[in-house]
Amino acid sequence: MRNLASGEWGPGDSIPSEAELAGRFGVSQGTVRKAVDEMAAENLLVRQQGRGTFVATHRDPGSFFRFLRLAANEGEMPATQSVPLECWRARAGADVARTLALETGAPITIIRRLLKLGDEAVVFDEIYLSSELFPDLSLEVLRSGESLYSLFETRYGVRMIRADERLRAVAADRVSADLLKVPDGSPLLLVERVTFTYGNKPVEWRRGFYSTRNYHYHNQLG
Repeated sequence: MRNLASGEWGPGDSIPSEAELAGRFGVSQGTVRKAVDEMAAENLLVRQQGRGTFVATHRDPGSFFRFLRLAANEGEMPATQSVPLECWRARAGADVARTLALETGAPITIIRRLLKLGDEAVVFDEIYLSSELFPDLSLEVLRSGESLYSLFETRYGVRMIRADERLRAVAADRVSADLLKVPDGSPLLLVERVTFTYGNKPVEWRRGFYSTRNYHYHNQLG
């Protein structure tokens, strides 16, 4: 894990063979294999048959729905489109500071964006980030077309490795109702997510308002 966190092996890089790692760290290949298996189960590493083991990356299209637990009520999932709406600087209030382990008043960046599935706006996100980690993040940068977590990884060297989420039902206010094209007061699913990078460091607080007319939150357990 320390080698991943330090950047010795970056996202998409291959890691040395189990024999090489065993020799480097002075342990058995069985110990190395167990450690690699555990990191693969945590989506930190990816085994590729016949090629080796690689550091997981958000540039892999297959990683997209790891953090987006949406499924269509019927049929296949259409193409996704991220539509940045706003991006501005602010000072962390008590809630943001506590969630992101910052000092109250620390500079933060706030993003508002829509996630569309096909032509339908399904998620309205409010995202809070430390400006220290994402110093030049702007609406122009967000419009690059790259997925948000891939952008964070490639441009800022911040890799999201796990997230904690809380779900509850809320009524659509005027802003979310207008953006999601639903009547005021309609039921929405609020998904509050804190995302962590290496070292269990919180780097993102996200409040996502989900329209569940044609989609639902789906998570497989076990």
